[in-house]
Amino acid sequence: MTFKDLGLNDRLLSALNQKGYIKPSQIQDKAIPIILEGHDLLGSAQTGSGKTAAFVLPLLNKLLEIPLEKSKRHIRALIITPTRELAAQVHQSVVDYGSLSQMRSTVIFGGVNANPQIATLRSGVDVLVATPGRLLDLQSQKALSLSKVEFLVLDEADRMLDMGFARDLNKIVGLLPQKRQNLLFSATFSKEIKALANKFLNFPKQVEVNPSNSTVETVNQEVIRVDKSRKTALIIHLIKEGDWKQVLIFTRTKHGANKLCKKMIQSGISAAAIHGNKSQNARTKALADFKNGSVKALVATDIAARGLDIPLLPYVVNFELPNVPEDYVHRIGRTGRAGAEGKALSLVSGDEKVYLKDIEKLIDQRISSSVHPGFELDPSIVYKAIKKPGRSGNSRKKPSSFKKRPNTFR
Repeated sequence: MTFKDLGLNDRLLSALNQKGYIKPSQIQDKAIPIILEGHDLLGSAQTGSGKTAAFVLPLLNKLLEIPLEKSKRHIRALIITPTRELAAQVHQSVVDYGSLSQMRSTVIFGGVNANPQIATLRSGVDVLVATPGRLLDLQSQKALSLSKVEFLVLDEADRMLDMGFARDLNKIVGLLPQKRQNLLFSATFSKEIKALANKFLNFPKQVEVNPSNSTVETVNQEVIRVDKSRKTALIIHLIKEGDWKQVLIFTRTKHGANKLCKKMIQSGISAAAIHGNKSQNARTKALADFKNGSVKALVATDIAARGLDIPLLPYVVNFELPNVPEDYVHRIGRTGRAGAEGKALSLVSGDEKVYLKDIEKLIDQRISSSVHPGFELDPSIVYKAIKKPGRSGNSRKKPSSFKKRPNTFR
């Protein structure tokens, strides 16, 4: 099966050909025909599966079927994402795939001056990519109208619920015409996501590619057992010893990201931190520097890294394990993309054993573990297990169908 076989517009096929894309991924192969037929869709696909193109391509195709009224441009397609980085990434896909069409698009999100965004909107756009807060803010200022939206896409809907956007989504949908095509994509099909789908979608077709909590087969996963006090020294040692050119490192907190970044810079490793307290300009610069190689290590929190698209990223390191096991799947999915091999290392101290156990249950896989020479565990240190957080806020209920597995630590 090729993109041409899917029946896409010649202008889209030419744009795909320019980027060297010939064959659709599994999610694209399944989702594109359904969307082209006009059905609502509830889709789930693994990180790095090509999900963005699975909705951007058919959406642009359907818009191209109706001649553009250049003098009366209005928002025809609305794509909502949970984070600024993901919004920028999705918009870039719209620009790339629609480069040979007359389509106009823009992206709006918080953390930057709204005036240029308002000016672009008032000049007229066909496709709008937005985060919920800035969208509602500009709508309240009458800088945009959603009254003629034909297509709605909710991307990474599970993360939007985690971040508390449920009320905002209800407000946004209330501003849209009742007659429209709806697409909802989520990493999981939880009860909350199905309830959201029942509210916003009309008789949707369902597409699920790979188990939602599986990990990419091309990612080599490994645990290194290490005392908490020696984690920083170990990650610095690994980067220098292996001459790593590019590594994405996850911490649980913003403070932890800043602290680790500072220590690495002091040791001679070029590093940058990316998290919610950083300005959008700082986050954009850090990501650009990381992609072009001027920054070797990017230290990130989960929410800031959601949606980051870094081609051929060789290493992901969990400096600290996430307290929500599903986030582990999202983290390591940043590497091993497009068939390339990647490595995911987790530095695990004794108090994180409960988190590791939850992750292994979720992915139904035991992760090989070892101790790095020179960083052996201190037998005099007795760790008290971190107390597991309550299942509220950004936590999700773990599936109950997995078999109980032995603790990795012996």
